[in-house]
Amino acid sequence: AAAAGGPEPKTVEGAKAAAQTVFDRFSGGDFAGAWEMYTAKGKQAISKEDYVKLNEACSRKGLAISLTSARMEGTDKAIVIAKQLVAAQSYTMVYEDNAWKLEPAKEGLELYAKGAAKAIAAQKKLGTCANNS
Repeated sequence: AAAAGGPEPKTVEGAKAAAQTVFDRFSGGDFAGAWEMYTAKGKQAISKEDYVKLNEACSRKGLAISLTSARMEGTDKAIVIAKQLVAAQSYTMVYEDNAWKLEPAKEGLELYAKGAAKAIAAQKKLGTCANNS
C-alpha cells in the first residue's frame, strides 16, 4: 500500500526505497511481507502461503541484499540492480495503485505457477534450493 502520507513518489528514488524494503523483508525472512509488495501479476502467480513455503524451504535467509543502481524506464517502471554476496541481478519495479511493486521475473512466474511443493522439488533438482537436503 502507499505510504500513509499519500502516494509514493513516482521517481527513481521512490522505486529504490520500495525495492530496498522488499529486499530487506526477503533477506530478513519476512516472506509474507515481501509478497505483499509484489505486483498484481506476481500475486496472481503464487499465493502468499505458497510463496512463504517455497522461500522458507529454499531461500538464503540472512544475507543482505543491497541496491547498487536504478534507472527509470518510462514513467511507471524502474529497473533496479541489487547484489547479494557477489552476484548482481536486475529487478523490475512497477508503479501500481500509487505505490512501487516488485514484478517477478518470467522465470519466477513460471516457477510459482507450479505451486509450492513442485517449485521446491524443481529448485532442489536444479540445485538452486539453498537447503538442498
